[in-house]
Amino acid sequence: MTAILDAVEAPQTGARRNEKVGQVVSTKMQKTIVVEVEMRKAHPKYKRIVRSSKKFYAHDELNSARLGDVVRIRETRPLSKLKRWSLEEIVRRSALAHEVATPKAVTKTAS
Repeated sequence: MTAILDAVEAPQTGARRNEKVGQVVSTKMQKTIVVEVEMRKAHPKYKRIVRSSKKFYAHDELNSARLGDVVRIRETRPLSKLKRWSLEEIVRRSALAHEVATPKAVTKTAS
């Protein structure tokens, strides 16, 4: 029983990494996606909700994310000049990216 209590009270090894959820706005690079994260914050004086957004470069090893997908990214060690995040999971697939990837067949009419 004491072993169970020790396991519960033991601190986690390694620091918890920062995570953000955003929308993929670019997949034009190899193994890199650009994720735009929207932040909403109340103005200090006027108390109005102000939206601001920031773009993060994230590592996508399998090139699985598509344009418009909602993804979760996690902070990681520096991978390049701009990449400090890695793709954790794809939260929701975009219907827009699916249509672009598989265009409809063009039918020719005989005159």
